[in-house]
Amino acid sequence: MIKAKNTTGKRTVDRIVKYFFLSTAVLSASFIFIIAWIILIRGITPFTTDNGGLGTVDLLRFLTGGVWLEGQAFVSTLYGVGFLIVSTLYITFLSLLIAAPVGVLTALFIAKTASKPLARALRTVVETLAAIPSIIYGLFGAGIILKLVYDFSAAIGYQSKGGNSILATALVLALMTIPTITAISEVAIRSVDKTLEEGSLALGASQTQTKFKVVLAAAKSGIFTAIILGVGRALGEATAVSLVAGGRRSGFSFALLDTTSTLTTIMLEGLKETTGIDYDIRFSVGLVLLAVILITNLILNAIKRRVGTIRVKE
Repeated sequence: MIKAKNTTGKRTVDRIVKYFFLSTAVLSASFIFIIAWIILIRGITPFTTDNGGLGTVDLLRFLTGGVWLEGQAFVSTLYGVGFLIVSTLYITFLSLLIAAPVGVLTALFIAKTASKPLARALRTVVETLAAIPSIIYGLFGAGIILKLVYDFSAAIGYQSKGGNSILATALVLALMTIPTITAISEVAIRSVDKTLEEGSLALGASQTQTKFKVVLAAAKSGIFTAIILGVGRALGEATAVSLVAGGRRSGFSFALLDTTSTLTTIMLEGLKETTGIDYDIRFSVGLVLLAVILITNLILNAIKRRVGTIRVKE
């Protein structure tokens, strides 16, 4: 009888805990829907109203336009994010070209080459870098990287805008994403089964060959996850980028020393009012940014699935 009561009590507790976990999961998941709903409602306003007599913003022109001139001649058709989408993806790609190799090789060194005391110290440094606020990276970029880029452009005879450029922006974003890529890649590399390494060495492969052809190959799924998270941070960064980008308002350039702007910098730099089209249009840009991030993540995850993980035939 007592045993039956104990069993019933345990089941009751289990149900309570189950529903508690469910409620916390629903609460967490609901935030994304609440945020998306608010941004959606505010974001579609410029395309469905006359914006206080300024006219309705044309959706196609907004998505493909190459000019962003808010408040000019009180015309609502001068908002275009086409060049900003291209700039955002281009800068993210450039930063990834720098951050991915550096982050992965640093992770490989920490996990497989460095002594235990050195590995612990480097791991702490990486974790600290990942926790530094973005404004600090922005200040470093404005104080150091801009000067370096300006001196470089002057040395090659190019007139830059005080160093504000695509190159400076890519460098700042690379600095910000390297800790994320390093930390997650290092965990993936340390998780590789040691028997794979031992088997490779037993077959006559060198330490270097084993690290690059076996360890990295086995950890490539986790490394790809790290890169995806790094891309997500680069796409969504605003504060640091706004300090070094230069605030380009029209056209697009692939030249590394030209000024630039991204979707996030346009959103950040224009939040000066609380009403009106100049305010609501920032939510529209936010919708575009969410779409860009979603599509990019879907593409990267599709590539990740194709890459898969190494399979060792017995």
